[in-house]
Amino acid sequence: MIKITYFVHGTTTDNEKEISSGWFDVDLSELGVKQSVELRKLVKDKHFDTVFCSDLKRAARSAKLVFEDDVEIIQDSRLRECNYGEYNAKPSKIVEPMHEMNITKKFTGGESYEDVKARMGSFLDYLKKNYDEKSVAIVAHKAPQLALDVILKNKTWKQAFAEDWRKKKAWRPGWEYIVK
Repeated sequence: MIKITYFVHGTTTDNEKEISSGWFDVDLSELGVKQSVELRKLVKDKHFDTVFCSDLKRAARSAKLVFEDDVEIIQDSRLRECNYGEYNAKPSKIVEPMHEMNITKKFTGGESYEDVKARMGSFLDYLKKNYDEKSVAIVAHKAPQLALDVILKNKTWKQAFAEDWRKKKAWRPGWEYIVK
């Protein structure tokens, strides 16, 4: 069994402009830095054997601000956001309505949500082989978290999109998942 605590990166400059970054490598905004520093205080009493994060700047910087000097941080490209292809760094009002139609169909020049699910499945297999009986933190993005909901909580993609905490602005300092 592996215990995963999933954290989303802090607010980015794109988030503030309502832009869906995808694989565009945007940094945290001032608010995102503040959120990450605050998260460090909120999780200071939690133990993690290892922290994994996306290799995109916003997640890597959040992970560093929250966990640096406390635990090893490993960047892994499988934890990247969905690659929206030609829609990377486009307005969210354009990208968000496309989610359900891109569950199995790739975004032009990018990937599908099933591709994200496959990446996360590969990552979970890696954890099973190397981190059994460990507690790990993940700092990443929306699509990988929804993929965990699909894989580990048996949700459909449609359910995962509909129940996404972001729609209700129901952020919390970590979501728990168990890998058996």
